[in-house]
Order: sequence, then structure tokens, then C-alpha cells
Amino acid sequence: MNNFQKQRLRVLVVDDSALVRKAISDALGQDPEIEVVGTACDPYVAREKIVALNPDVLTLDLEMPRMDGLTFLRILMQHHPLPVVVVSSLTQAGSQAAMDAMEAGAVDVLAKPGGNATVGELAERLAFHVKAAAASARFRTRRLEGAAPVIQPADLPPQAPFTAAIDPRQLIVIGSSTGGIEALRTVLPRLPAGLPPIVIVQHISAYFSQVVAARLDAACPFEVREAEQGMVLRRGLCLIAPGEHHVEVEWKNDSYRIRLTQDPPVHHCRPSVDVLFRSAAATAGRRTIAALLTGMGTDGALGMQAIHEAGGTTIAEHERTCIVYGMPRAAIQLGVVDAIVPLPLVAETILEAVAKVRT
Repeated sequence: MNNFQKQRLRVLVVDDSALVRKAISDALGQDPEIEVVGTACDPYVAREKIVALNPDVLTLDLEMPRMDGLTFLRILMQHHPLPVVVVSSLTQAGSQAAMDAMEAGAVDVLAKPGGNATVGELAERLAFHVKAAAASARFRTRRLEGAAPVIQPADLPPQAPFTAAIDPRQLIVIGSSTGGIEALRTVLPRLPAGLPPIVIVQHISAYFSQVVAARLDAACPFEVREAEQGMVLRRGLCLIAPGEHHVEVEWKNDSYRIRLTQDPPVHHCRPSVDVLFRSAAATAGRRTIAALLTGMGTDGALGMQAIHEAGGTTIAEHERTCIVYGMPRAAIQLGVVDAIVPLPLVAETILEAVAKVRT
């Protein structure tokens, strides 16, 4: 066996539907770097196969007989932690459960394949999520040195709103992917109300973005909402790109407005950080403050380069606290990052940059 074969990622697929198990297995089997070593129809079978097969990554449905996936995930993370990608029906109720799964330790969430989806359509996306989960640094070591805990609202002292005068064209943009929901739940509550508008691209599935926005809204001293077509940006408002839509900003009638598109994915991603960042560079220029957080791949690096060349401020999360050190590294390697800081200092660095921007 050569070295390439030895490095294939071993995946266990857990789902009560035989059709879904086959669809996921067939899709992942198209990637030469991935080997599906087994399947399980419920958590009890999965438990035995985890011991016997020692997989690198688990794909997990949440709605299963005998024991639901969320309960199993919590037990797994306590006794045998390994990277888990939730593959589930992301209806409104399902998205709430998926968010609970992220908080319980799942690395990523992906919508369950629909009946009309072909194996070819599934393969690339599933493989990307599985590889990102395998790259997750949180499972290489039990504790990340210097990593910041997720902040709950009660953990933070009351923050005075940011009331200083700001340039009306200041704009904060943030990009993240694998591990990004946890990172956002750490960064955003540390920011005060009254900042320039914030627009975020988190690689996310349709239906899930609304739940993420609601959870972040409950944790932050400012309003967090899912972005909608034509929405006007204002001071103290934070918008999350909806799943399966690119988000851009444009200046119109003396204010920033949101433009959503379903143009083809960029770097296999829709929404794409590059799409948002490039629109910010073109529209806000030197008044842009951009932060690139944890995530696999290179999305956001070229957009950050555009912001840097336009004179904006660029911030990247330090490798030490990234769940997956991919996207920040790509931007750093381009030489377009002004500040490289661990997660606990990202909010502080954004605030410093806001104070420095002048009309």
C-alpha cells in the first residue's frame, strides 16, 4: 500500500435510511482521498462500528430510531470524541436541532441529499465537508492552547454602546467556514452596539442560516439578522448571508444595500467570502474592515487582497486558535493581512480599526 492510500480518510456513515446511506457512500466513494469503511442504521450499531473500524470522520443523521442523533453525539463527544459532520433534514425544526448539534461538538452541518440530487452533485460538497472535518484541529489535541471559549451573554459584563462619530461609509465584513459558527459566537458578543454595519459570510446550508442568525442575535448587544434582498444596512446591524446565496454590498441612495444572487459557487462555496469581500473593496474601499476566521480552503484570500489593495484594514485569525487553519493562512501567504491575532483579540482589533478610520 502506498503513502497516498494510507492517508485516505476513513468515514463511517450513520443514517436510518438505506437510500441515504447509499447516496452518501456513493458520493464520498468518488473521491480518491476518502474511503467509506462502513455504515450504520442507528447509534447502537454505530457505537460498535466505531470501536471496530476506528473511523476518522462520522457523518450523522439527527432523526433516527432507538436513539436520536443529538443524544448520541453528546455521548460520543464525552467518551470518544471524533470529527462529526451532521447530514440531516434542515427544515426549520431540523435546523434548530442542527444548531444544538454544533453546540454539542459537531464540526459542520450539511443538508441531507434530496430525492432529485444526483451522486455527482453530492460528491464534491460532501467530500469538502468531510475533509474539513478531518482537518479540524480540535480533534488533533484535546485542548487548543490559547483558544477562546464560546461566550454566552451572561459571561460578559455590560458593554457601553459605541457612540463615537464614524464615517457613514465604514463597513465591517467577516468571513468564516469550518468552525466559524463557534468562532462567531466568541467574537460577536465581544463587540458593542453602535458599530458600523457588519456583513458576514459563513459557509452554511440553506434554512440553517436563519437559525444561526437568531442564536447570535440572542447573544449579542446588537441586532443580528439573516440578510434579505435590498435590505438597507445601518449602524448597529449585523447581517448573515443566507445559505445558497452570495451576498454583495452596494452603495445606493446614501446607504449600503444588500444584493443577493445565486450565481455559480466560488471555491465550491455559495455563499462565498470572496464575493462579499470583493464587493466591499469596490464599494467601501479604504473604509472596509475585514476579518477572516477559521475555515478550510482559500475562500476569502483574494477578496482580502482586493480590500488590502483598496487601503482597507485586514485581520486574520491566528493559527493557534483556528479550528481549521486554511482560509486565514491563504490570505497571510498572499501578504495582504495587516493583523494576525488569536480569536479572543479579533473583536478588540476590529474596534481599534473602527476608531482609526477617518472620513
